[in-house]
Amino acid sequence: MDTKARESHVLVLPFPVQSHINPMIQFSKRLASKGLRVTLVTTFLLTASMHADTSPIRIESLCKDIDEGGTAKETESHGDRMKRYREVGAEDLQMLIEKQSRLGYPVKCLLYDSVIPWASKVAKELGLIGAAFYTQSCSVNAIYYTIYKGLIPTPIEVATVDIPGLPLLATEELPSFVYKIDSYPHTLSLCLNQFANMDDADWHFLNTFDKLEDEVVNWLAKQSPTRMMAIGPTIPSMYLDNSMEGNNNYGLDLFTLDSESYMNWLDMKAAASVVYVSFGSLASLTENQMEEICWALKNCNYHFLWVVRELEECKLPMKFVEWCRQLQVLAHKSIGCFVTHGGWNSTLEGLSSGVPMVAMHQSADQPTNAKFIEDVWRVGVRAKGDEEGIVVRQKLENCIREVMEGERRKDEMKRNALKWKELAKEAVDENGSSNKNIEEFVTRILCFSER
Repeated sequence: MDTKARESHVLVLPFPVQSHINPMIQFSKRLASKGLRVTLVTTFLLTASMHADTSPIRIESLCKDIDEGGTAKETESHGDRMKRYREVGAEDLQMLIEKQSRLGYPVKCLLYDSVIPWASKVAKELGLIGAAFYTQSCSVNAIYYTIYKGLIPTPIEVATVDIPGLPLLATEELPSFVYKIDSYPHTLSLCLNQFANMDDADWHFLNTFDKLEDEVVNWLAKQSPTRMMAIGPTIPSMYLDNSMEGNNNYGLDLFTLDSESYMNWLDMKAAASVVYVSFGSLASLTENQMEEICWALKNCNYHFLWVVRELEECKLPMKFVEWCRQLQVLAHKSIGCFVTHGGWNSTLEGLSSGVPMVAMHQSADQPTNAKFIEDVWRVGVRAKGDEEGIVVRQKLENCIREVMEGERRKDEMKRNALKWKELAKEAVDENGSSNKNIEEFVTRILCFSER
């Protein structure tokens, strides 16, 4: 290995769930393609359960005691588990960094998920460059930042909220952890405390691209004393600039895949004739909601591909695809509509694929993303739930029909979707804003290694 690459070593620490790992592993591949040595660190349990194809980056593990039992307790709270993850993780991380030095691969930069702010302390103590990576949209992070700073008092008792760089937001368009303040207090704390050590990071990376969220990116960057930049979209390059040979998937899948059957089925369908339905790796729908979706799809009478996780299959009367490579499906010419929960990774994938969406948001950042899908980027419609949070069959059916054949907005949504697809590709092209930002960081790491 080239000496400079050996000395230009970046250790990447994502929060250990797939929705956080995917964008960070793709960013890691970008860095590796530009000459850096990159090692991704996650938990033993997650590493063991992943189907890994992560070349050209390396994988290391930590927190074995938490994953394999040890002092772990099945009945412990989320807050207690996060506390132990912080305590054990910080110690294991420092030992791993010291081990890399002994092996001749000294770490120069610790790139950590922003929801792991304790990692910045490890970086400072070891004299490393510290870089925070924000996996959610810049708009959602700006909301959390204003609440963390006390600029928006909680609980929120007003009908609308005005935040710099964002459109006026109704309370229910904020992340669910915010407008339902007592729903998941530990998760809200995790999101707010991203900014606890904000000033300690040498770099801040935003999982977006400038033209998608330009105003709020500029505003949030001004709140940081150190460099904050957009480096997305962080999806495999085959679906963007195709600059990285063989980079057609993220490389980590927690579920077994059998793509041949559903891709062959899609090949037999006409262009823009299929509705693709997926609610991500974490969202759990009630049996009642699943039934409403079934009836909506049946009544629409379109071909559809619905991805249902194995744990959810018991709620349905028939067989569905258990998991798939979403980008591979979205890029297929037969897909005319994407029914999504509106998680940020799925939203970026839909935008980068040029596919109009029906946003059927559930929780977390999804209500905000759904607002932008419909009213800001104008690439889809929202299927809103009733007073119990259930999206009834007629509502969902109407939304799907609006995207697939609506006289009023179908063409506009498709034009806008294709526009954002081109702008996403433009951002990571050689002269694109995201690529230039990544090049700036790589140059800084290489210079730091020469000191």
